[in-house]
Amino acid sequence: MIKEYKLTQKGKETFEKELDFLKTTKRDEIAEKIEIARSYGDLSENAEYDEAKNDQAKVENRILEIEHILKNAVIIEDIDTGKVRIGAKVTVTNLNTNTDYEYEIVGSNEADPLHGKLSDESPVGKALIDKEPGDIVHVETPSGKVVKYKIIDVSKIEEV
Repeated sequence: MIKEYKLTQKGKETFEKELDFLKTTKRDEIAEKIEIARSYGDLSENAEYDEAKNDQAKVENRILEIEHILKNAVIIEDIDTGKVRIGAKVTVTNLNTNTDYEYEIVGSNEADPLHGKLSDESPVGKALIDKEPGDIVHVETPSGKVVKYKIIDVSKIEEV
């Protein structure tokens, strides 16, 4: 069974941009590094050549990974803004600290917690899914502490 990748439209566009950059600009940069390294002579003890070939392998692997994700992507577009779903922007209050946070709920491939993008598979994301404004959710942290969040607002992620 092929895994489906849940993406927002914004996430799909981000992957498409990265793929284009890797296939054009990055491949060209690496090809140039390989040519320069070859000009140094003996390839058996050429660290620059080895490094460039390793970079090339990483880029080619990433290209394959992104192509696979895009090929098997399920784009989440229409969300019911009454409930938390992938593609929703959620404002919550941490009742333990009385601090407000704003999160975007995204598929696991788009997750970037440092920028407020939580995976629907993360502990907080999982707890918020299918909840509505006014609901209180309890999230157990890895340390065993329980954090309580109150959902303040749910809206659709704005497309850029």
